[in-house]
This record gives sequence, C-alpha cells and structure tokens, in this order.
Amino acid sequence: MRPSVPRARRRVAVVGAGLSLFMRRALETGKELSYYAASAALESAGLRRRDVQAVVMATAPDAFDGIHMKGEYLSDGAGGWRRPYLRAYVGGGSGVFSIISGWTLVASGLFDVVLVVAEEKMSPTQPHPQAAFISIFDHTIERPLGPNLLWIFALEQNRYMHTYGIRNEDIARVSVKNKRNALGHPAAQVGAELTVQDVLASEVVAWPVHRLMVSPISDGAAAIVLAAEDVAKRISARPVWVEGIGWSLDTSYWGNRDLAYPRYVEDAARMAYAMAGITDPRKQIQVVEPYDPFAYKELHHLEGLLLADRGKAPADLARGRFDRDGELPSCPSGGLMGVGNPIAAAGLMKICELYWQLRGEAGPRQVANSPKRGLAQAWGDLMQIGTVAVLGV
Repeated sequence: MRPSVPRARRRVAVVGAGLSLFMRRALETGKELSYYAASAALESAGLRRRDVQAVVMATAPDAFDGIHMKGEYLSDGAGGWRRPYLRAYVGGGSGVFSIISGWTLVASGLFDVVLVVAEEKMSPTQPHPQAAFISIFDHTIERPLGPNLLWIFALEQNRYMHTYGIRNEDIARVSVKNKRNALGHPAAQVGAELTVQDVLASEVVAWPVHRLMVSPISDGAAAIVLAAEDVAKRISARPVWVEGIGWSLDTSYWGNRDLAYPRYVEDAARMAYAMAGITDPRKQIQVVEPYDPFAYKELHHLEGLLLADRGKAPADLARGRFDRDGELPSCPSGGLMGVGNPIAAAGLMKICELYWQLRGEAGPRQVANSPKRGLAQAWGDLMQIGTVAVLGV
C-alpha cells in the first residue's frame, strides 16, 4: 500500500544553502565539514546560529567515519548543541530524507527555522567502505556469497541492459555528461572532459561496470535552511518552496526485486507529485537531480521518476534531452559521478543545486530553460529506499 500524501499546515521554503568541498581524504573532521556547510547555508540566508530553532543531521553508518554514536558526535559542528536535534538516516537516501525530516518539523508548526545538515567522511583511516557494507546483508542467504555493492550493482546494470537491449556505450554517456557538468562546480571532486571511449577503456571492476562508471569515495558536507512561510517571505526575496515530498521502502532482499525497474522510486515520486499537484511530470518539471552513484542509476531513476519511458532513458540521453541545455536538464551539478559521493551529503547536495538553479544563481552550471520547478531524488540503504523532493518558485 502506498503512503498517504502528507498534509502540511504551513508552507515551507528553502532560504539558504551551503557546501563544503567534496574530496578524498579531507584533513578536516566530520565536525569541521559540517560546520563549513552549515555556516555557508546560514550566511546565504542572512541568519546566524542563534536564529536556528532545531537541527536535522543526516549521516550514514557510524563505520564510515569510524566514530561510535556519530550523530551525537557531529551535533556541535552542525549547530545542534543545546537545541532539538534529529538524526535522519536511510543510507544513501538520507540526503533527500533530511529535507523531508526538516519539512515535517516546520510544516507541523513545531519550529519556524530549521537547519538541515548532511555529512559523510568515507575515506578516514578506517577500512574501505565496502568493509562496512558487507555487514548489512542477510547473514544466512547473502553474506556467504561475499557480496559487495559493486557486483550487486553490476548484476542490476546487466539486468537493466539485457531487459531493454541497452549497450554499455549508452551507459557510458552518463559519465561523460556528468563529469563534464562538474567542471563548472566549485565543490567538485572529479570533474573531467571525457569521451565514451575513455570510459569504456577504464578498468572493469565487475562486468559490465567500468571504473569511470562509479562515483568516487568522498568526504564532504551540505546544508540548507528551512523556514516557515511568514519567516521565509520576511528574510528572502526569492524563497524556494518545498512543494512535494515522497518516500517508499521496498524489500531489503535484492534478489526479490525487479532489478530492471526501480518500483520504489516510482512510488516515492507519485507521492511527491500528488502533494505538489503534478499531473504531467515531463512537462511540469524543468530540472532534475536524480541519484547517480553508478552511471546506469541516473537512467534507471529517471525512468522510475516517470520522466522517461522504461528502457528509453539511454536514447533520450543520446539525443541530448538530459544535457544542461536540453529539454530536461539532468544532474546539471555534475551529480555524484562528477561532484562526488559522500553518502548522506550527496543527496542534500542535489537539493542545494536545485535551490541555486531555481534562483538563477548556479553560475556556469545554470540551465538554459529558466526553471520554475525541480526535483531531487536519492536512493539507498539496502538499495530499496526511494526519497523524492519537489521544489518550486
């Protein structure tokens, strides 16, 4: 059964956004990364920490940072000390789930101003993230196979390609587009000018996934400021409204899902569209930031978001529909493939990008169609969670 559409008592707006640099092996602690992003978001909103009434922190497994009770550890860096403080955690879906969590606090009338921060430090002096991921699978029927995310996603990409007759060069175009888009992003980790041949010439990590089809291991933080309508109109000439939110949870057993189509994304999208009053998303969404930790996932998710026909997103990409100057710009930021992938912060980075795009403040990344409405989506945990937010001006 699909979740009911949330009914807000108050409109909620994004009034500020900030990012740290995304990089590998940042010297800064998670607290410091959180502080940089939170401070930038507050400064852009013209607010100070004393104006914040509550803080939402999104951060994924404690093992990534190598710190027990990581949410509590990060609280002072994120501005949550001696304030109501909530940790939002649904794996890779956490970044977009964090704006959903913040929205509930403001829309419900509990608070007028909420700071939302997302942080991940995936390359500390701890084991590789895969050492943490191995522990999330079922101990009886999955762990004996020695699973890791690379080969599970290789299975999914292979199934997607086989079902719809997609070629690997079709997938490689996502890496080319997003890494090129990231060249215009000041926080980007791996922006580059590549060709399809460059991508396919890179190392095969698990067939058919090549090294340049995988987002990098990253450290970083992102933050936004949410405000109730009366506050937002008072402090901002151009608030960006949270028009719709949605989330969905599928089975945690990856062997039991249709790997060719992300049903959990469609369910989350339909929930957000219903709340935003969207009946024709392909016409009513002008810019989109789908979750792209692997190149094929952007195409997979665009189809789940009902923004492309099943199996047809690669053809749309090839004809330029998802280019920054195309009909529906997708990942104009550069996405996770280009900017980087600090797990929880990656999804909130996409919310930041929509904020700047909808306000016309994205600089060299600004899309050409003067967007009035955008969508961000994230995905994660045991690859079964979909989180969606629709923003508009």
